Amino acid sequence: MATDGDNHANYSKRATGNDQVQVMHYFGFNRFALIGADRGARVAHRMAIDHPDNISSLVLIDIVPTYHLFTHCNLTFVQTYYNWFEKMRPAPLPENDLKIAYEAQKARATSEIQLEYLRTTTDPATIHAICEDYRAAASIDLEHDEADLGKRIPCPLLVLLGEKSPLCKPYDVPAIWRQRATNVTVKSLPGGHELQVDVPDLFLAEVRKFLNG
Repeated sequence: MATDGDNHANYSKRATGNDQVQVMHYFGFNRFALIGADRGARVAHRMAIDHPDNISSLVLIDIVPTYHLFTHCNLTFVQTYYNWFEKMRPAPLPENDLKIAYEAQKARATSEIQLEYLRTTTDPATIHAICEDYRAAASIDLEHDEADLGKRIPCPLLVLLGEKSPLCKPYDVPAIWRQRATNVTVKSLPGGHELQVDVPDLFLAEVRKFLNG
């Protein structure tokens, strides 16, 4: 397993976003709508800044910008996002903890979907990449975000929040995203952090309405 000497830039949101744009180009899509959840939403946010000509519209699920969170750090942030701080510790401490936790989940799993998910997440390379993503968020990602302060997402942006999710409740989400996008809509749905899982029909209806608008 790799150590903390890794280059976090290899796991940055910018590097991940660049890879995804190249994949889309490979399949013939030079301009496309983008939907991101959780860490994927943070990559999507970065992609919309770095590749504005490629993103026609953007949907982000239940997030506040990473830079805002780290630059407004208080007890509420630490208590709500405690897993961020656990996973950004030097290797291999969080990797070892995650390996134990995932193996325990795998032993209890019963469905085919759970078993396949845990087959990949128990891979040491996958676990290390997960932790490196969190380390990048607290280092190179912040450098990129700070350098681009003032740049606003030009495409239409829809931010969907989970009414049962604690992650965005402490923040004035509409005001925060209005500072970062020229055309933003924020709406709450009666679900948790994973709206696409909790209320899939409502989620799909909102996304279709936005993309077809």
